[in-house]
Amino acid sequence: MSDYPIEQIRSRFPGLKRQINGQQAIFFDGPGGSQSPESVGEAVKHYLLHQNSNVGMSFATSKETDELIEQTMRACADLLGCADHREIVFGQNMTSLTIQLASALSRTWGPEDEVVVTRSDHDANVRPWVLAAQWSGAKIRWIEINPTDCTHSAESIEENINENTVMVAIGAASNFSGTINDVKGICSKAHSVDAEVFVDAVHYAPHGLIDVEEMGCDYLACSSYKFFGTHQGILWGKFNRLAELPVAKLRVSSEEVPFRWMTGTQSHESMAGTLAAIEHIAWLGRVISTEELSRREALMVAFSAIEEYESELCWNMIHGLQEIDGLKIWGVTDLSKTKYRAPTVSFTHPSMTAEQIGSALAEEGIFAWAGNFYALELSEALGLEPEGALRVGLLHYNTVEEVDRFIEALNGILA
Repeated sequence: MSDYPIEQIRSRFPGLKRQINGQQAIFFDGPGGSQSPESVGEAVKHYLLHQNSNVGMSFATSKETDELIEQTMRACADLLGCADHREIVFGQNMTSLTIQLASALSRTWGPEDEVVVTRSDHDANVRPWVLAAQWSGAKIRWIEINPTDCTHSAESIEENINENTVMVAIGAASNFSGTINDVKGICSKAHSVDAEVFVDAVHYAPHGLIDVEEMGCDYLACSSYKFFGTHQGILWGKFNRLAELPVAKLRVSSEEVPFRWMTGTQSHESMAGTLAAIEHIAWLGRVISTEELSRREALMVAFSAIEEYESELCWNMIHGLQEIDGLKIWGVTDLSKTKYRAPTVSFTHPSMTAEQIGSALAEEGIFAWAGNFYALELSEALGLEPEGALRVGLLHYNTVEEVDRFIEALNGILA
């Protein structure tokens, strides 16, 4: 992708200049948490040093904090494609928000109800729903995976979503295999039996444009620190459901949506960073386009370019990995199915454990994760416990030269 402004992008990320053992560090650890542009750090710093306050008062810093919350909600609405910014809830992280939502929903379920989870998801989109089912007496059903490419089993979807289903919890993309799931199809299937759908978009958010209206889901969660921001959880839900569900809250807390869900004092500095992260992505869209764009339009342009660029890097990496004898890639490797793969590649090799490979790469200044990445059900289903796999994640700031150096280093390590 010759017109992709990779040098401009990288210049905004001071962390990418880090040196390890005399070599330029390569940040392939994005699925665990991305690097942040300088603008995010400056936004956090400015808030803490010049606006730090609690909300709801008439003095300047309090008013500015109220305004920051609203502006960050509006930016998140643009990011997720929802029309009403009041449908955005902030929390400590996706896990905490999912537990909170699952707890509220559990109070509306009973023994005749069924909750559907998958073998492919991060445990933050499994365990909260398993617990909620236990609390309510509801039954848990499982969507199984096809081990050849880590996609959902169509037969399992058909068997497990039925007239008793009240909730289907799925991931937009697997943080282990990189598999992009058919969210829209599952939403359609679930709604045909009057069930709701919760989408974990944490891993998908830095790679593709989210559109909750197009997906057709009822709830969706993601985390700012995966798309270049701060440690901030974001939950979207349909307004009427956020208004009526029996959420646990203090007597003195507001009943107004979304604030009835935002327990205690929020991390306002994290909101400042989240807003700056979304503006960073929108900046990319405006660099690429010559037209005047709204923020949502700029995000659409940016993610279109990001998807194309990251896909090219990812398939270059996959082709390089496929040339290494004995190496096994977990997930989609069929070039005709590129739309089902995010640029996250996990692999194993019989000669070394994932931890050993990761440690050797770290000595070369290449950052990658080893383990199950909290996708425990998938790691178990693939027979990879307890070692798991080695995961390499690409983001919009990575380069083809980094991919080439990684493949060269890996060949040397496994030789």
